[in-house]
Amino acid sequence: MNKPLVILGSARSDGDTRRLVSQVLTDVPYQLVDLQQGPMAPYNYRQEYPARDTFLALADLLLHHPVVVFATPVYWYSMSGIMKDFFDRLTDLTEPPHKQLGRGLRGKHVFLLAVGSDQELPEGFEVPFRRTAEYFNMKFEGTLYQSLKQPFPVEAARQFAQKISLVGN
Repeated sequence: MNKPLVILGSARSDGDTRRLVSQVLTDVPYQLVDLQQGPMAPYNYRQEYPARDTFLALADLLLHHPVVVFATPVYWYSMSGIMKDFFDRLTDLTEPPHKQLGRGLRGKHVFLLAVGSDQELPEGFEVPFRRTAEYFNMKFEGTLYQSLKQPFPVEAARQFAQKISLVGN
């Protein structure tokens, strides 16, 4: 699949973050995964998870998309809790028996969409996204932030969507 995979991590599936995804990717076909929709247990050192846990299926889905867009609101100067749970679970892909899944992320292109009430993205907000991409040998391509106190950044959104389209093909 050449469509970007958007991983939405928000407490509100139809909130400002989802609206930002729709506005930015209005002309870009994409597949959306809402982390609120599937049960995903918190990280467990013993890798013992409930049978209904959806993380490994989502990790497998990542392998089929050249572009991954993380979309999160800014909660207390950081990513949302559910997005943090997802990032914690990436630890499962660094050790047996799922290490090969983690290696399969190499070369993927990673983008970040964030929305919040501050004028600017908080200092250090991108660090976990950038460093996680680096760890898995993915390419962090950039961030678009929408402050709810500012008008929608039409031109920046157009350029961001264009970059997503270009690296995905």
